Amino acid sequence: MQSSLGSPTAPSIVFFFLIVGLTLVVTYWAARRTKTSSEFYAAGRSVSALQNGFALAGDYMSAASFLGISGMVALQGYDGMIYATGWLVGWPALMFLVAEPLRNLGKFTFADVVAFRLRQRPVRIAAAVGGILTVLFYTIAQMVGSGQLINLMFGIPYEWAEIIVGSVMLAYVLFGGMLATTWVQIIKAVLLLIGVTVLTILVMAKFGWSPANLYSAVTAKYGQGALQPGGFVSSPLEAVSLGLALMFGLLGLPHILMRFYTVPDAKAARKSVLYATGLIGYFYIIIPIVGFGAAVLVGRDVVNQISPGGNMAAPLLGELLGGQAFLGFISAVAFATILAVVAGLTLAGASAFSHDIYVSVIKRGRASEEDQLKVARAATIVFGVFAIALGIIFKGQNVAFMVGLAFAIAASANFPALLMSIVWKKFTTHGAVWSILVGAFSSLAMIVLSPTVWVGIFKFKAAIFPMKNPAIFSMSLAFAVGILVSLATPEKEAQEKFEEEKVRTYLGVGAE
Repeated sequence: MQSSLGSPTAPSIVFFFLIVGLTLVVTYWAARRTKTSSEFYAAGRSVSALQNGFALAGDYMSAASFLGISGMVALQGYDGMIYATGWLVGWPALMFLVAEPLRNLGKFTFADVVAFRLRQRPVRIAAAVGGILTVLFYTIAQMVGSGQLINLMFGIPYEWAEIIVGSVMLAYVLFGGMLATTWVQIIKAVLLLIGVTVLTILVMAKFGWSPANLYSAVTAKYGQGALQPGGFVSSPLEAVSLGLALMFGLLGLPHILMRFYTVPDAKAARKSVLYATGLIGYFYIIIPIVGFGAAVLVGRDVVNQISPGGNMAAPLLGELLGGQAFLGFISAVAFATILAVVAGLTLAGASAFSHDIYVSVIKRGRASEEDQLKVARAATIVFGVFAIALGIIFKGQNVAFMVGLAFAIAASANFPALLMSIVWKKFTTHGAVWSILVGAFSSLAMIVLSPTVWVGIFKFKAAIFPMKNPAIFSMSLAFAVGILVSLATPEKEAQEKFEEEKVRTYLGVGAE
């Protein structure tokens, strides 16, 4: 097929500027209402459960979900669906295990919860390290997706595309804080669900409204192997490790956990997860249809030629079925998707430094509102520059796969310490610190030594660590270290405070 991707078209430009303009208007409106640190980090706790449900869905349905999964299904077949399933099944666990305790115990970041009955400084420093590493890896995927998208939409060089995306995203966060980020995510969630629904309807219309016809066409073109596991995840251990990362990584993602502080109370936090699960479930059920539709109608060769990682499969399918106008809409929605998620990630990264390190560790909780906002905005700029640089370095990677690595770090660094701090009375400061650091750095080391980075990016002949997904090892190691170190260094004060923590966890007495 002949595609207009790579040269600007009138519909692309119109939709692009409409969506960017709309989100900047929202940012201006939010900036006038963002005066305190609570408004900057948590939108003044004024977001309703339904609004937060849409914002959570917007935060989670990232470039990896839309561009990455559809591309992976198009090129790899069945295995791409593991990502869709894995990213969905974490939500019930989030609702029943973490949402309520998090809202009742914390203030702005998940480190508030881990440090609630432990010694503040060491735990917050370790939690900030785990949080920032997770957010950076997650950001890489979004920036790679955005660079490819702008590069193909307008023919702008990839590196300049990265700088443009980074600059617009910084405008959202610097001026509008969490309120602007929330509304940008709500707008983007609605547009994305509409776009993917229309794309799915157009695909199903081509195959007589029968999924069986679509899958028969896939089999006829690529053989039965396209509908069987083993195309991308070749070993059972690799599949289990990936599944663990995708499920439990959600419970350690700082930008998702941060959203629970924007609602008034724990009941609203639970309800917002319920709404988000419904929206996300619907999205992940239909996105594989888009991927298989692209494989049959566009063809793997064309997808590979235009975008080696497969990230442009959905926009190419949109152009084939709906013409240049629909391509413009789908591309603009994908761009809004990336901007909203990167804004949320940047806010989470900045808050990990400004709230956990600057306010709680350096200033020991005695920083003025003005100082807190200044440091938060400075941290935002630093994080934005890092995001742009990493997006340029990791050019060409599949974005769903890159986010899978971020989930592995989140599942190893953040989730074990968060869970043990809520449910285990004997958990100690040393246990928390070592669990977070060992989880973070072991998962990072395994990723660097894996085929993805060691062979794919550094170009060595063979990988030192053979698996692409390290979560099964690094997460188990984080739990084991947390338990063993806590048993070796009992902390009487932390155990005494556990009963107080339990009352606040379940009743919300004293929650902000």
